[in-house]
Amino acid sequence: MNKLQEKLKSEFGITFNDDKVLEVAFTHSSYTNEERLPKVANNERLEFLGDVALSLVVSDYLYRTYPDALEGELSKMRSSIVRTESLANFSRRCGFGAFLKLGHGEEKTGGRNRETTLENLFEAFLGALFLDQGMEEVRKFIYRVVIPHVKADDYVKVIDYKTELQEILQVGGETTITYKILEESGPAHARKFVAAVLNNGVQLGTGEGKSKKFAEQKAAENAIKGQIHVS
Repeated sequence: MNKLQEKLKSEFGITFNDDKVLEVAFTHSSYTNEERLPKVANNERLEFLGDVALSLVVSDYLYRTYPDALEGELSKMRSSIVRTESLANFSRRCGFGAFLKLGHGEEKTGGRNRETTLENLFEAFLGALFLDQGMEEVRKFIYRVVIPHVKADDYVKVIDYKTELQEILQVGGETTITYKILEESGPAHARKFVAAVLNNGVQLGTGEGKSKKFAEQKAAENAIKGQIHVS
């Protein structure tokens, strides 16, 4: 952890008081499984904590920056900023992936560059920083690493097609929108899902993705874009 500590100090002015919490933040579950370590020794609990801290800081920033935006607009902006692809990119910009402890199997299958792994790592670091130094230091780090890209409109923007489709369909009154996974294929490290979106039992669109969530978003997008007509 010495090189990581040096990097954090030189690039971000951060020095952890508790080396152990920092080490846990950079320990993937695959590593603890292979080493037969306690499950709580990986970064999943810290990820939970960091997710909340990040959401709070970003929400506060958007609320103050866009005083005329409605709740739905603010939620959509926040969703784009804190989604997987965006957080993975922030993690890459910080160079965090190089310090992550991974199991051999996860390393061989490209886990160090996996979007979800890097997203979780970024959130876990925020959780560790919160425990070690408090919310103000978390806010400072986010304002240094995340907010400049938000101001520059330089982050991964993805439309929430599921919400957009719901708004379109509910114009005519209450309706029941459901999603169904039609197919799952591929090895564990490269899964492919095919999802369908249905309105009152009628299929409107299908889509593929590397996770169930992405496949559902693609199905909603295809429905909206008229590949299958939405009335």
